[in-house]
Amino acid sequence: MLLSIIGKAKLRREDVSVATGPKRRHDPERRNRIIQAALNVVAEHGVDGTSHRRVAAEANVPLGSMTYHFNGMDDLLFTAFEQFTQSVAARFQDRLNAAQTVEEARSAVVDLICGDVWVSPRNMTLTFELYAYANRKPAVRSIMSKWMAGSRKALSRHFDAATSRALDMAIEGITIHNSVEVDSISRDEVARIIERLSRDQAG
Repeated sequence: MLLSIIGKAKLRREDVSVATGPKRRHDPERRNRIIQAALNVVAEHGVDGTSHRRVAAEANVPLGSMTYHFNGMDDLLFTAFEQFTQSVAARFQDRLNAAQTVEEARSAVVDLICGDVWVSPRNMTLTFELYAYANRKPAVRSIMSKWMAGSRKALSRHFDAATSRALDMAIEGITIHNSVEVDSISRDEVARIIERLSRDQAG
């Protein structure tokens, strides 16, 4: 009789254990950590060297989290690059929005080219990887289109449409040039270029 009671009690404890299962650790930031880890891995190994295993290790998450949060590597890379461009664009817009005059806007453009809003080794590496990835994946080009549209919208607060387009191209072109050339364009020369491109704008 006693063995029967003990056996039933043990079964009840096992039933409760099966019903509840192990508690899942609450980790609301896991998805964002994976995104940031993906950018870190791309910056170090390139898109071609980015794998689920490397990203999971960088984010310190179980490998299964990769497929739980993202529908494959393309989905993860698209999301990561989209977040990267949005972050850069927000700092770009903040710098231009702070300008009150055309002259201040010109100075802001020079800062964008010569400062650290966008120009850092990591950001330039991620930008080059994005360009190459978009060249192979046409769907990714929408990220770049939104990035350029946002830049020109910020510039259009101070310059007309044609000038905004020219300045946007100058920002991109000069920063890329300076990132690979030994003899980079000086800040003074950049300022002269920006002044010439926007000379017909009201001061």
